[in-house]
Amino acid sequence: MYKGVKFIMAYTTINKSTSYFNSKLYTGDGGTNNAQTGVGFRPDWIWFKRRSGSGNHFTADVVRGTYADGYKLLVPNDQDAEADYTYIKSLDSDGFTLGSNNNNVNGNSETYVAWNWLAGGSQGSSNTDGTINTTYTSVNTTSGLSICKWSGTGSAGTIGHGLGAVPKMIIAKRTSATRNWPVYHHNIGNDKKIYANDTQGESSSTNWNSTTPTSSVFSIGSADDINGSGSTYVAYVFAEKPGFSKFGKYIGNGSSDGTFVYTGFRPEFILIKNYTNGTGDPSVIYDTKRVGYNPNNNVLEGANANAEASSDRIDILSNGFKLRYNWTPINKNGDTYVYMAFGQSLVGSNNIPCNAR
Repeated sequence: MYKGVKFIMAYTTINKSTSYFNSKLYTGDGGTNNAQTGVGFRPDWIWFKRRSGSGNHFTADVVRGTYADGYKLLVPNDQDAEADYTYIKSLDSDGFTLGSNNNNVNGNSETYVAWNWLAGGSQGSSNTDGTINTTYTSVNTTSGLSICKWSGTGSAGTIGHGLGAVPKMIIAKRTSATRNWPVYHHNIGNDKKIYANDTQGESSSTNWNSTTPTSSVFSIGSADDINGSGSTYVAYVFAEKPGFSKFGKYIGNGSSDGTFVYTGFRPEFILIKNYTNGTGDPSVIYDTKRVGYNPNNNVLEGANANAEASSDRIDILSNGFKLRYNWTPINKNGDTYVYMAFGQSLVGSNNIPCNAR
């Protein structure tokens, strides 16, 4: 039927992407012991957002750990230091338990999304590969995620990540004080930065040292955002895994017949950031659980507390995504964008096609 046409299937060593990343939708009950299951694993990193109304993003992880009444939380859309909120009571074998009657994570009848990643399955141990030792590093070399915690020295140095592969993207945060969230992306480079929590494009950076990350370490400068003396930090470090994760860039064309971005798998989660200098736009997040059919893939904005918005602006496809709207955060003509995506390949390492939705 398709004589002369060659189809290239996407192969991966990860036969079931939901063993390493999964989005969980839930409804709050206004109680203090709201257990959610169905994630498929115990999350090592979890990121929450209220959908039905405004509310900050919140994130917890096993490396930064717990205090007396729950998990220590950070606010991805703000500069706030780490705080001992009572919102997340526990991370469980198949999900998590909410420990607070609060609209941010568990308001009665409010709707939410939680994005969940599996790292090493525990808090981990110190990594001494760099000139700055980590306190803890939790690593999953299969899925390409490392969570690192360290104390700053005030002098440029290197930090071991344990991935055994070169990181393509790093999201960091000073946890002990109010600071921005600096992001390294291999398509932007070491001498530039973007912040996950603001609406600005790229600018010059002293956060990332001039040395490109290697398969064992990433380099940091001396700026307070990343390495202030005596301050504590966390970084979420990503290596690219064919058929599961992709960290790339594209140029918008400002058309409803927009740019097609090839990932090699069906994205289940997409974060896009316009990094053209001076754009003034937040990152945007799509996933296949919130409505999840083309073109009605609803959007959340990563740098503010806005509620979920309906969106007819992007098609999520079996091998990538296509922009369908002239909108500056995703598809302004001539602007340059970076993205991170996680999802499911068509065919696993066992050559068995994966089930389609």
